[in-house]
Amino acid sequence: MAGRHFQSSLSQSKILELWRDTSALMGAFEAGGLPTVAARLQATLHSLENARLDIGITGGTGSGKSTFVNAIRGLGDEDPNSACTGVVEMTVDPTPYPHPKYPNIIIWDLPGIGTSCFRTGRYLQRVLLEHYDFFIIITSDSFTAHHAQLACEILQRGKRFYLVRSKVDVDIAASRSRRPSTFSEERVLRQIREDCGRRLRAEGLKDPKVFLLSMFELGKYNFHLLEELMVKELESHKQHAFLLAVPNVSKPILEKKAASLQQHIWLVATVACGVNPSPVPGVRDVACDLCVLISSLEGYHRSLGLDEDSLVRLAEQTGQPLHKILEAVQGWKTKVTEALVVELLGQASRDASAFTQELLGVPILGALATCGISFATVYQMLRTALDEVVKDAQRVLTQAFLDDSDHELPDKCNQ
Repeated sequence: MAGRHFQSSLSQSKILELWRDTSALMGAFEAGGLPTVAARLQATLHSLENARLDIGITGGTGSGKSTFVNAIRGLGDEDPNSACTGVVEMTVDPTPYPHPKYPNIIIWDLPGIGTSCFRTGRYLQRVLLEHYDFFIIITSDSFTAHHAQLACEILQRGKRFYLVRSKVDVDIAASRSRRPSTFSEERVLRQIREDCGRRLRAEGLKDPKVFLLSMFELGKYNFHLLEELMVKELESHKQHAFLLAVPNVSKPILEKKAASLQQHIWLVATVACGVNPSPVPGVRDVACDLCVLISSLEGYHRSLGLDEDSLVRLAEQTGQPLHKILEAVQGWKTKVTEALVVELLGQASRDASAFTQELLGVPILGALATCGISFATVYQMLRTALDEVVKDAQRVLTQAFLDDSDHELPDKCNQ
């Protein structure tokens, strides 16, 4: 079982991508053993988890861009750390809003572009275009020449942008109210998308791709498609950091987070066993850095929305009783402690010998099998723990949207 977990989570291409210069690392292993390699990989792991990302959010007045700045950080408009929102333009200068859990992810609320005196070149100079990894351009009505001009200029300067039509939930509610007997949500969404595309093409933007969103219900409509494309087009070393910070609003997003965390388990295990290892009390032949493992398990909870602050905020945002949300968590509910990690390592050590044999057949990492069963035990523990956290996150998501019959929309292709 452990071997199958390992094979499914770690491909040869991923190994080569992360290790870059395999021969150099193997040379380091032969010269200094696991500690030498682990020290190098510790720096790699730190850079993957803490890569800085700057995202510029712009659009017309009242388009919902400030609300989006809050929503993508998992906050409501009344949160003390939220961006100011309103029906008039609230943003005068580019304003940074760090993610509350991942301060290396900076969401910038940019001044609006809806004024009659708007000039693309002057605007981009004012907001310092080169500062951002990519832009999200938002409208709550029709895309205009200003939106198209800005998109074209961003593209010409070698940056990426994503077009968002917000407040589609308002359009759907209005259509349902006006035409209850002939209402079709699918038709309304198709009409909105076709109108956006037609107007943008008329302004000279080729093959525009528009994502339909509700800022107050990110799990619906196209947010998971937008998230998927943003991650795909990011530089590889920034993808993991961004995925960790994306709000948990749909099953596809949870699955992508889990996959990214799973691909990094071998890095965490190598660092935990190779940098400052100490014998684990009560677990025979296993030595590792328990602090690294405590941090990793806390990170799983935080990224997948199972920390206390996230659960409380989720209950407030969905209207579900907090005790119902908490009951959905069936795994460990206490703070991650050294005692808990030792207990989990003890459980994992039962399968460690068989897993060590599996390692021998994996290119490059076979060398780790010569370091005893520590790596196998730590890897198995992290993999099992992540599986349980993912299951809890899925149960929490189901409970949170229990009364929302449309929440499964993200699993469908609405594009």
